[in-house]
Amino acid sequence: MSVTEAQVTYEETHELGFIERMLVDRKLDAAYFVLLFCAIVSIGLAVFHLYVAAFGTPEGRSFRSIHLTGMLVLAFFARPMFRTSMRDPILIAGDPGNNQRLFGFLIDLVMVGAVLFVQVWTIYDIDAFHLRYGEKELPDLIVGGMLIFLVLEATRRAVGWAMVIITGFFILHALYANYFFGFFYGPPVRFGKFIDTLFMSSDGIFGIPLHVCSTYIVLFIIFGALLIRSGAGRFFIDLAVALTGHRVGGPAKASAVASGFMGTVSGSAVANVVTTGSFTIPLMKNLGYRAKFAAAVEACASSGGQITPPIMGAAAFIMAEFLAVPYVDIIVAAAIPAFLYFATIYFMVHLEAEKNDIGRIPKNLLPQAGPVLRRGWHLLIALAVLIFFLVAGYTPMKSAFWGLVSLFALSFINKETRMSPVDLIAALESGIRATMPVTIACACAGLIIGSVFVSGLGLKFTQSVIEIADGNLLILLGLTGISAIILGMGITTTAVYITVAALIVPAVVKIGVEPIAAHMFAFYFGVVSTITPPVALASFAAAAIAKTPPMATAIESTRVGIAKYLVPLVFVYNPSLLFIGPIWLTAISGVIVLVGLWVLSTALEGWYRGSLNPVQRVLALAGAIMILLPPNTTVLGFAGYYWEIVGAILAGVLLAPRLMAAWQEKAEGQANA
Repeated sequence: MSVTEAQVTYEETHELGFIERMLVDRKLDAAYFVLLFCAIVSIGLAVFHLYVAAFGTPEGRSFRSIHLTGMLVLAFFARPMFRTSMRDPILIAGDPGNNQRLFGFLIDLVMVGAVLFVQVWTIYDIDAFHLRYGEKELPDLIVGGMLIFLVLEATRRAVGWAMVIITGFFILHALYANYFFGFFYGPPVRFGKFIDTLFMSSDGIFGIPLHVCSTYIVLFIIFGALLIRSGAGRFFIDLAVALTGHRVGGPAKASAVASGFMGTVSGSAVANVVTTGSFTIPLMKNLGYRAKFAAAVEACASSGGQITPPIMGAAAFIMAEFLAVPYVDIIVAAAIPAFLYFATIYFMVHLEAEKNDIGRIPKNLLPQAGPVLRRGWHLLIALAVLIFFLVAGYTPMKSAFWGLVSLFALSFINKETRMSPVDLIAALESGIRATMPVTIACACAGLIIGSVFVSGLGLKFTQSVIEIADGNLLILLGLTGISAIILGMGITTTAVYITVAALIVPAVVKIGVEPIAAHMFAFYFGVVSTITPPVALASFAAAAIAKTPPMATAIESTRVGIAKYLVPLVFVYNPSLLFIGPIWLTAISGVIVLVGLWVLSTALEGWYRGSLNPVQRVLALAGAIMILLPPNTTVLGFAGYYWEIVGAILAGVLLAPRLMAAWQEKAEGQANA
């Protein structure tokens, strides 16, 4: 299979949007007009957010309410009841399921009507609404209860049952804590106070997660959609293949690089797998990589997109708000850990290729870097504009806006990337459609935060976790990581991070960990759930493309993506990796950890310039662990930097002779030639 034959564009693999569905199926029925309505709402919301980004936000509560209302309407219509798709016909002649589908459609209409009613009630006289805080009237309680129900139902449709169940638990606990036992026993919260917090104030549904989603996240997702529509997906893949395809194990290295590039425009691991994996996995298999390994590499590389600056997953924006720091600080802190993660994947790919004698892609089958850059260099300028405004101190909202403007203008430089009005409209609609489940998850996460806050469970939980860990940071981090992975089995990365940040991260900070390191740790372990069994969505998506067993692929993914489990532990103990402290210490720490991860890769692959026997693999693993020990820790009475030296010596004694022999063999070959 050649590179050309394996290419699958983003447009061929992504889900059709509202406008595209209308163009494909023009049958004028009720479902078609719902589709038209959703397209109008999506485009209207996108234009509204662009206007706000350019000229400033209106009154905060009204702005968030408009954003949530639009997303709830889309959720109820885009995820219809009793139909698999919004374009499925409501009535089919002679079909016995007509009554059920018609009933579901009527329920959808009622839900949308209720959403619009809540919106009108809230912003009809917003000043009077604010003045009623603490002195609610009965209608406020009813409307607040309606909105909570609507958010939960939208969450069930757009996110899944798991998040509804988790949120429902915290809501019931807040209202009926006196019926719980043990740790969860406590005084119940009056319903009026509960509605005050979750509906009428900015501590619940309309709290930080929804604020960040409505101001920052939506614009960055629209930016990514516009970038994809301009051909950036194909450009990034071609550039990655051109840069790495001629090297040993080129397709797998291209997968890692391409997914890193795609991480700048997509915060979804599964979307990255579908976009780049449809191209890289067949190439990897064709050149001799094991199908399971190929799928694991793609899953790990794609999940790394969420931790890759400058545009990371939605949780990164919320993290900046929680920490009250500029978003650029999050980007800077995430740079070295992201590099270490992708470097480890690169090591594993290279060693696997050498072990199985996998060659390179012939250059005549590769796109050339020069023509690729000439075709899409201006897309990189749009990213540079975005980064410039972030570094210059502009808000993420304003930075995203100017990034969008520059991207649209720059797209006209090349006819291959030039966007028509239809492309622009479709990109705006696609961005809003992609934001919908994120918004719903953020609103539901606000219910969790508000319930934990009003019941006092958060403080109690923090203190209890500290007592369970007995002041031991490693145990506390283990509890945090396990909690994040378990939560990640059923809810989105953003929701995982918010939940862990509300419940456990305060405990980690309380015992002396740098706040940004604690939050980044929770973020990483929320992301790692996408490759961790038993529910590993990115691995399962890659397995479907590679036609491998999903669970076996997920297990292989944990091996290939081992750095995502280890690097967070390292930067918690050694925050210099997050650019905390002097630059020289950051540089030295980064190099040491990189060496440790390389040695670890040789142990896991069982190969370095030849096969490693079991004893050698164990010694290499021991050396890697010693090198990765942070210098400020103490193990068996010895400081971490002593162990680093011992580990480096052990790894050197084991692996250096192999390297010297390879160099000597290469020199002799050149002399004979």
